[in-house]
Amino acid sequence: MSSKEVKTALKSARDAIRNKEYKEVLKHCKTVLKQEKDNYNAWVFIGVAAAELGQPDQAQGAYKKAAELEPEQLLAWQGLASLYEKCNHINAKDDLPGVYRKLLDLYESVDKQKWCDVCKKLVDLYHQEKKHLEVARTWYRLIKARQEDGADRQELYELWRKLSQLLSEDAEDQNDETQQMLLTAFENALDLADNVPSEDHQVLYRNFIQYLSKFPHEMTRLKKACEGMITMYPAVQYPLEVICLYLIDSGNLTDEGHQYCYKLVEMNSKSGPGLIGLGIRALQDKKYEDAISHLTEALKTIDNLGASGGSLHQKNLCLRLKAEALLKLSDCASLEEAVHILDQLSDTDNTPGLLVLQGLACLNTGAIDKATKIMEDLVASYPDLSEAHALEAYVHFTKKDYVQAETSFQRALEKDAEVAEYHYQLGLTYWLMGEETRKDRTKALNHFLKAARLDAHMGKVFCYLGHYYRDVAGDRNRARGCYRKAFELDDSDAESGAAAVDLSVELEDTETALAILTAVTQKASSGAAKWAWLRRGLYYLKAGHHSQAVADLQAALRADPKDCNCWESLGEAYLSRGSYTTALKSFTRASELSPDSTYSVFKVAAIQQILGRYSEAIAQYQLIIKKEEDYVPALKGLGECHLMLGKAALVDFLDGKAVDYVEQALGYFTRALQHRADVSCLWKLMGDACTCLHPVSPAKVNVRVSGALLGQQEGQEVLRKDELLHLGGRCYGRALKLMSTSNTWCDLGINYYRQAQHLAETGSSMNDLTELLEKSLHCLKKAVRLDSNNHLYWNALGVVTCYHGVGNYALAQHCFIKSIQAEQINAAAWTNLGVLYLATENIEQAHEAFQMAQSLDPSYLLCWIGQALIAERIGSYETMDLFRHTTELSMHTEGAIGYAYWVCTTLQDKSNRETELYQYNILQMNAVPAAQGVLCKYVERIQNYAPAFTMLGYLNEHLQLKREAAEAYQRATALLHSAEDQHTYNVTVRNWGRLLCSIGDYDKALQAFKSTPLAELEDIIGFALALFMKGLYKESSTAYERALTVCKSEQDKAHILTAMAVTEYKQGKMDAAKSLLFKCSILKEPTAESLQVLCALGLAMQDATLSKAALNELLKHIKQKNDYHRYLLTSAIYALQGHSVAVQRQVAKAVHSNPADPALWSLLSRIVAQYTQQNAKGGAVAGSVAHILDSNHGKKALLYTAVNQLAMGGSTAEDKSSTALKTIQKAAFLSPDDPAVWAGLMAACHADDKLALVSNTQPKRVDLYLALQSAVSASLKDKENLQNYNLLLEKWSFSQAVTGLIDTGKISEAESLCTKNLKSNPDQPAVILLLRQVQCTSLLASQKPLPDAVLEELQKTVMSNSTSVPAWQWLAQVYQSQGMMSAAEMCYRKSLQVASQQGSWSGKLSSLLKLALLALEVCMANVSGDHWSSLVQEATSEALKVCFSPLAIFLQALLQFNRKMGARETRRLLERVVYQTGYPNSIVSTARWYLLRHLHAKDDHELIDVLVRNAETHGDKRMLELNRKLSAQ
Repeated sequence: MSSKEVKTALKSARDAIRNKEYKEVLKHCKTVLKQEKDNYNAWVFIGVAAAELGQPDQAQGAYKKAAELEPEQLLAWQGLASLYEKCNHINAKDDLPGVYRKLLDLYESVDKQKWCDVCKKLVDLYHQEKKHLEVARTWYRLIKARQEDGADRQELYELWRKLSQLLSEDAEDQNDETQQMLLTAFENALDLADNVPSEDHQVLYRNFIQYLSKFPHEMTRLKKACEGMITMYPAVQYPLEVICLYLIDSGNLTDEGHQYCYKLVEMNSKSGPGLIGLGIRALQDKKYEDAISHLTEALKTIDNLGASGGSLHQKNLCLRLKAEALLKLSDCASLEEAVHILDQLSDTDNTPGLLVLQGLACLNTGAIDKATKIMEDLVASYPDLSEAHALEAYVHFTKKDYVQAETSFQRALEKDAEVAEYHYQLGLTYWLMGEETRKDRTKALNHFLKAARLDAHMGKVFCYLGHYYRDVAGDRNRARGCYRKAFELDDSDAESGAAAVDLSVELEDTETALAILTAVTQKASSGAAKWAWLRRGLYYLKAGHHSQAVADLQAALRADPKDCNCWESLGEAYLSRGSYTTALKSFTRASELSPDSTYSVFKVAAIQQILGRYSEAIAQYQLIIKKEEDYVPALKGLGECHLMLGKAALVDFLDGKAVDYVEQALGYFTRALQHRADVSCLWKLMGDACTCLHPVSPAKVNVRVSGALLGQQEGQEVLRKDELLHLGGRCYGRALKLMSTSNTWCDLGINYYRQAQHLAETGSSMNDLTELLEKSLHCLKKAVRLDSNNHLYWNALGVVTCYHGVGNYALAQHCFIKSIQAEQINAAAWTNLGVLYLATENIEQAHEAFQMAQSLDPSYLLCWIGQALIAERIGSYETMDLFRHTTELSMHTEGAIGYAYWVCTTLQDKSNRETELYQYNILQMNAVPAAQGVLCKYVERIQNYAPAFTMLGYLNEHLQLKREAAEAYQRATALLHSAEDQHTYNVTVRNWGRLLCSIGDYDKALQAFKSTPLAELEDIIGFALALFMKGLYKESSTAYERALTVCKSEQDKAHILTAMAVTEYKQGKMDAAKSLLFKCSILKEPTAESLQVLCALGLAMQDATLSKAALNELLKHIKQKNDYHRYLLTSAIYALQGHSVAVQRQVAKAVHSNPADPALWSLLSRIVAQYTQQNAKGGAVAGSVAHILDSNHGKKALLYTAVNQLAMGGSTAEDKSSTALKTIQKAAFLSPDDPAVWAGLMAACHADDKLALVSNTQPKRVDLYLALQSAVSASLKDKENLQNYNLLLEKWSFSQAVTGLIDTGKISEAESLCTKNLKSNPDQPAVILLLRQVQCTSLLASQKPLPDAVLEELQKTVMSNSTSVPAWQWLAQVYQSQGMMSAAEMCYRKSLQVASQQGSWSGKLSSLLKLALLALEVCMANVSGDHWSSLVQEATSEALKVCFSPLAIFLQALLQFNRKMGARETRRLLERVVYQTGYPNSIVSTARWYLLRHLHAKDDHELIDVLVRNAETHGDKRMLELNRKLSAQ
């Protein structure tokens, strides 16, 4: 083959590779190899094809052959690398590194990028094989190459960081070269990082420090790295932790290290290394408590981290350090804890130092024997150890063997004479040694001085030096210096600190004392340094720095919470600062800790008095008085508290209570004066108490005071208002004699002014009035001269000069202006100035003055009243709003009377009812109750103003408070009786008479009207109405005729004629009444009332035509579609015509048209209960809706609801959510005076008892019938209207009571009740029937046949009550008991006939069901014939036509059961009753019983199981018992 053919074959092979025809490749290559065995390209192409055909061995061989032929060619090496990378060839791992290295050599000068790629692959391969040194060297080559190629910083950063990641694994196990390369990689990466600071850079720095900490020989490098990271990342705690651990382990915790630890703990309060470092530093500084605190927290952190090697070392270090600190504290708890800690250390027995610590701990905890043993072992084992001899000395010192202690300390000093502690202990031994050394303290002084020279930081040495100079040498200055030095060295040494402070105070160096106390308190922790806090608190309290005193005394109390003196001092500080509530708590606590402390209790009472808690203060003062009756401050406090309560009662217009309080206050002040009559303030308080009752009505002021105040030796006197005010003036005078003050002069002047006001009100002598006013002016001027800057005195002087008895308006204006100048924020003076301007008709100036007062104090009441008076004067529409605002701010007589006047005026204007102003002012603002409330308070205080009582009566009338209204009108009448205005008197009497008539007091009403001339139409009509209500119809008719002659308008004539018609009707003159009403209808302006009366007259006469005609005419005059009377009359006409369903439909239609009218809902509920009982459920709902919409209509609606619930069978046994009994009980609670409610309650109780018997439970209300019947009778006594209705209600309740007694077995009581009733009225067929029923009960119970005579008597009795459905039904039951089934049937049929004639739905239904029961009883007795079975079917079918009747359906099922017990129809009927809803439980339970018998007869176990589960669900124990019995057979 020629070379051309070879080239062609190679070209074909190359094309086949491109086309992925690898077998063709092999053919072409083999052809070439046959010609040229060493053809490089052919072998390479064979390698490619073999690799693609999945022949790795052949491919490997081909590539290797090619590489051998031409080692410097790339293709073979590239193919071989690709082959090794793709397949898991057996030689790949071994050969691939060499291939990569060859490729690196080949690429190095040809393709730098590919060289880098191969280099990375080689590194990955080395990394997988964990050849870390080769990884490092190769990656170093890569970095060097990239540096030579000019790579940027970011790329180099990534390369160095990658190298640090590659070498991080098992770094501590690598050789030194690899470790150095790793650290160099970290350093270079950190230097090359651009984004600094950053999260990545921080992580890199952290990893660098982490690996440095693993190399013990790199500690210097580690410290430098940590410091660098701390500088760059000051908020990161990791480098701080590492460097702190390094410094702690090195034992060289410098100031810089302490700062690192402090910063670390600031960043993480739970950092173990930081806390250990702080603990070591605190121990060095002898701050043992701080050291313990830090080390304890460190131990907690170490325990949470777990017990690794490093943490165990840290834990042992913490324990040892903590034990040392605890031993230094020397308190019992610390020592015990130290012993416990030392026991935890594992190497205690092997270390002398720890043994010494343990011995000291045992010694200090009282374990002397154990300490002695440790000491003896130490001395024996280490005779040259100074600590062992010192421990021996400590043991002897503890045993108070000072001689042996001296010897042992001297031995210890021989071994080590430079230990200050030994000198101090030896000096202390000499200080405490026998009498000789106590006299001569020189030895002790020498050793104390040596100890001080050796250790200038040993505070306790200086303390004893202070003792020496103070107590022995008598040098207080040097002693103070020693104490200060001792305290500076050990700020926990309270003895030294207190001595230094006390000596400084003695030396009058308060600045030094305060500096020491301040320094101590600034450093002291909570609950410590009580001595310093207390001393500084008292200093501040004395200096008047109250807030600082409070803070210091609080700190003292934290140290000793049970120090009552501290609590009292704190209370004084709070009180001085004005913090009354907290002061109260402090003194209360002090009194609890020291119950005998009168001062604490007095302070508690005084603060409660300041806070306005007068009742509580009185109780505390009383405790003091019980212990010390003559304790004047407590008596004064009691008087002040009662006086303040009296003033508060006056503000609330509780005048009677105010008088009582003032009387008690005067009593306490009198007792105080008996002990200290020389105290001016007590007399002034007496004057205040006497004067404060000036606004109270004189009729209410009758105050009992001690006779001693009036110059009597004993006894008490009752003072009137004028006498009490006079006594107040005398008391002020006595106070002025003892101490002349401007305040008392002002109070005396005001007292004289109040006396003058009282004289003016009572109409006394003008001479006395003038004299009192002159005295008042003199006193007030005296007060102003004494203190001309007091605005109150100027204001009071202005008020008096304004008084009409003085009338000096110019001086008054001057006084008010001076008052304003003295006090700029002075709403009272501006208001008084406004009143002055208003009195002088300067309206604009008055308005400006009032406006200024409002701006100064918007809540000041009197300025608003002034503005309201101005608005009233100018006729502003805002007048009423302003007066209302005054009543909202507070109560004042002027505001109250003004607001009441405008409310009454607005109410009297009938034309404004639909206006927005009326809606807002009267309705939205609830004006009538508000005005009535303030007016009640007004008349309590001002009892001689008749218009106020008239307005109060008017408002009470609007609120339906008729009795209260009548009383108000009566008081107004009494005030006007002697007045000259006869017209006003007549109008007031007219109102009084009208209200008397309204409340049923007709006699007084007639007397009231007779006291008027009876010339006005309103008086005559009122008189006529009173006569009518009294039952004097003829006289009433005559009065109405007289009114006709007086009236002028057609409408009034119509009303009078209507009233006359009603009067004629009451006399039984129907025709006369009708003619009068016809007269009304032909007037020009007939009234709707007259047509309503005409319609009602037609109903009363049962004249449907007349009623209908009147109603049609009435509808023409009724403008409102939702007129209640219209629907009431319409339904009544339908009822008269016998259209019961139409009655309900008419009212239901009205409800649908006006669903928000509660009266219509109530009417619907009543109509349903009366005419369509089959819709009782709807009637109950209607009643509930009426009750929800309006509680007023809802009261009666509750009764209708209960009646409907009774009609539908609602009871506790069937429906526990809405029972008739619960509903009627609620109605009785709301309307206890309604006899129908009590009657309804009787019916509900009876129904409940019956259902209890059905459900086989004990009746609960068997003893209530007589009580309820008495309640009905009592309620009917005062009911004079609807006599026929009341009579029927009483008869029904009587019948129900007798029936209830019979049912409960109380036959004798029932018979006695009937006999008693017949004695009062023998002609009562219904009662006779009840008596016969009672008498027959025992006869029927005996089950003996009744004689024919008895049966005939019973039949006669029933015939006399032939229209009574229950009578016929009872007779049927008697016949049934005697076996006279046909006669019983006839009686039931008769009752059915009567019920049908009466339209009684319930009577008809009950008769049909009783008839069906009678027939069923006969059928079940297996009497032959179809009559009775047909009768059952007929009666139940008719009952079902009346309404849905569960009992009727059940009776049909029983009839079928009796006919064919096993028939399918029997099961169907019984299952209908058992499983369908809407059937009462009693019927369902009985049907379940019969169904079980049927299923057992059919042996249908599957259905029996279903029935049993149903019975279990409903708790039917009776059926389950039957099932057990039938199953056992």
